[in-house]
Amino acid sequence: MKNKLFGFLCMALFMQVVASLIGGCAQISAPTGGSRDTTAPYLVKANPETDKLNFTGNKIILNFSEYIQLQDLQSNLLISPLQKNNPIISSNLKTITIKLKDSLLPNTTYSFNFGNSIKDINEGNVLKEFSYTFSTGNSIDSLQIKGKVIMAENGKVDSTLLILLYRNAHDTSVRTRKPDYITRLNGAGEFTFYHLPEDNFKVYALKDGDGNKWYNSKTETFAFNEESINTAKINAPTTLYAYIEKKQIIIPSTATKNEIDKKLRYTNNLIYSKQDLLQPLELIFNTALKNIKNDSIILYDTSYKPTLNSNVVLDSSRKKIIISAKWQPDMMFCLIIPKTALEDSAGLKLLKNDTLRFTTKTLSEYGSLKLTFKNMDLTKHPLLLFMDGDNIKWKYPLLSNEWTNKMILPGEYDIRLLYDENNNGQWDPGDYSTKLQPERAVAFPQKLSIKADWENEREIVL
Repeated sequence: MKNKLFGFLCMALFMQVVASLIGGCAQISAPTGGSRDTTAPYLVKANPETDKLNFTGNKIILNFSEYIQLQDLQSNLLISPLQKNNPIISSNLKTITIKLKDSLLPNTTYSFNFGNSIKDINEGNVLKEFSYTFSTGNSIDSLQIKGKVIMAENGKVDSTLLILLYRNAHDTSVRTRKPDYITRLNGAGEFTFYHLPEDNFKVYALKDGDGNKWYNSKTETFAFNEESINTAKINAPTTLYAYIEKKQIIIPSTATKNEIDKKLRYTNNLIYSKQDLLQPLELIFNTALKNIKNDSIILYDTSYKPTLNSNVVLDSSRKKIIISAKWQPDMMFCLIIPKTALEDSAGLKLLKNDTLRFTTKTLSEYGSLKLTFKNMDLTKHPLLLFMDGDNIKWKYPLLSNEWTNKMILPGEYDIRLLYDENNNGQWDPGDYSTKLQPERAVAFPQKLSIKADWENEREIVL
């Protein structure tokens, strides 16, 4: 009896083990535990090998250390020199295959830069800036051109620009054909062309709006170097200043009849019913005004006497009325707007006479600022710009290396220095047809913090 019971238990245990094995085989999963894979794939073998000389084939096979995939290849891959017909590039498991469709130039070094398009399948680790190089001649070209691109208007960097290189080219080549070499900017706005032969090159920067890889529209961001660069000489890194010669005008969509407001309304630029001593009072309307009776809109002081030297003007958009006056600190004012003083193009008027009461700021609500500049070129008519985003809030011409203003509104400011070379009070773009470089701005990396009723000082080294 005991033997039968023992045999039954053994059979049951055996069946349980078999069942668990079958269940385990039904699903394949990655082993648990251990550290996460953070290693990017790497090249194990290339056929032909990297830096192959006297290359004559049309097929390249690259084998990597793990299963890989290609992502955004079209926007990442750069082939130098450029080819008229793009090669066919495919990936399978651990392999990338390149099939060339163009004939190759003799005695030329070719480079395939994959950017950040190669990554492993499991964890998505990227093989950054992987490149494969070969030569159709007896040596690998090793000369370089380095540089940086700065946006001329704001002194900042736009890393989306492409850098174009033309070999023994005319000035018109950048307008009519693709470059011989092309590369990208890094996050700091810097670029390097590798594997160049000994020759003369013209270098440009371009934000390629239409994808043709040459400069054919004044609305494209563009930069040029005045002189050719000879790679046989020792060259310092070149700096290009990019600009848009003709900015696109965005026409706002017109409102439908159902969207038109049936009442004439306005807002103002007062902050908590306080008027800035440095700025005019502004009334901003919801529709364009057709008629305005300037003399009917009257600014009164605390004694309810009309303020002398005040001025009421309708701006060019016809949606803003600007009231200028010599504001005195800590005073009460009253603006009277009769309902008959305004009328828009639809004949709408204010529903009733309106009264706007406000007080001007006190002097203690402003901060004092002193800036000292080093290495500033006063011959180029520098302008100090206080920025509100991309818009200029205030601008001041600098006549010496020290600048002081005792009334600055408190806040955090982006400031720039514009070298206004033609002294017209504004930034001017370049013109490639006349080889005119744009005016250049210097952006300061740190914001300027102004505190109320405080003497703020800063030294700025250019």
